[in-house]
Amino acid sequence: MTFYDDITTKQLMNKLGAQREAFFFVISYDMQSNIILPLAEVKSSDILYKFNKITNDIDNTKSNNIFSIIGSKPLTYKEYKKGYDVVRENLLYGNSYLCNLTVETQIDIDASLLDIYKSAKAKYKLLLSNQFVCFSPETFIQIRDSKIYTYPMKGTIDAAEKDALNTILSDKKETAEHNTIVDLLRNDLGIVSKNVRVTKYRYHDILETSNKKLIQISSEIVGDLAENYYTKLGDIIFSMLPAGSVTGAPKNKTLQIISQAEKHTRNYYTGITGFFDGKNLDSAVMIRFIEHREGKYYYKSGGGITIYSDPEKEYQEMNDKIYVPIY
Repeated sequence: MTFYDDITTKQLMNKLGAQREAFFFVISYDMQSNIILPLAEVKSSDILYKFNKITNDIDNTKSNNIFSIIGSKPLTYKEYKKGYDVVRENLLYGNSYLCNLTVETQIDIDASLLDIYKSAKAKYKLLLSNQFVCFSPETFIQIRDSKIYTYPMKGTIDAAEKDALNTILSDKKETAEHNTIVDLLRNDLGIVSKNVRVTKYRYHDILETSNKKLIQISSEIVGDLAENYYTKLGDIIFSMLPAGSVTGAPKNKTLQIISQAEKHTRNYYTGITGFFDGKNLDSAVMIRFIEHREGKYYYKSGGGITIYSDPEKEYQEMNDKIYVPIY
């Protein structure tokens, strides 16, 4: 499998888009280890994907193996707090208004990555060889009929909590975090499109996991693209990377803060994946992510930190996100 840097990937996307040739892509968080292939050349032995109802999994069946995460070795609160304090200090100085802090947690799981891919229930699923599996609920961008859409997803709560929906919608920290991401992604869409507007604001979805239901809060933002947008698909995508929902605002300064605060390499986690079918484009932010490395498994998770955040609650949220949403 060939991996490309950001410049080459952008050029290939523009070329394939101009030819209206369908293609598949995976872009790492740092944009330097990217995969781009004509859709017909994606080998299921190397890559399995299911984006909404589009898949290359001929044997599109659920795994019969029953599995669970049977143990984890999370960062201690003390270690988590070190990264949190770096973020907090920068928030106090006004260097960032929102910073997405992530960690990796070593887990023990009685399943293969293929088992997890087959059994996970998600809008977007990706299995890359024996490197990682992703089961993401979050869209990066969609392009349909010369319009570009994005759906920032910020705010999660256990649906079993008393008055859960009202609790999260009225939470000061969650509201600030969501508003910041909506504003950031409005600006990102404004770089590549016109007449940018928020068409749905803070609506909710129910996400089912193996042991509970979660309420997830999202918004919808849309902009109008130029008629020849398909000749510039690479420019459109890379002008919005890394994804605002998994970085923060202002983006460039927050990226520097993340590099100081995080002790792991994100690699493909919080990168994006998707495909262009010759006319429309669909893509996902790679969250809900298990990586296989040197015979061990790591679950990568995190959350947005604002000036209103409570470090203990953020630590708990990071651990709560270690789950597989199985059927």
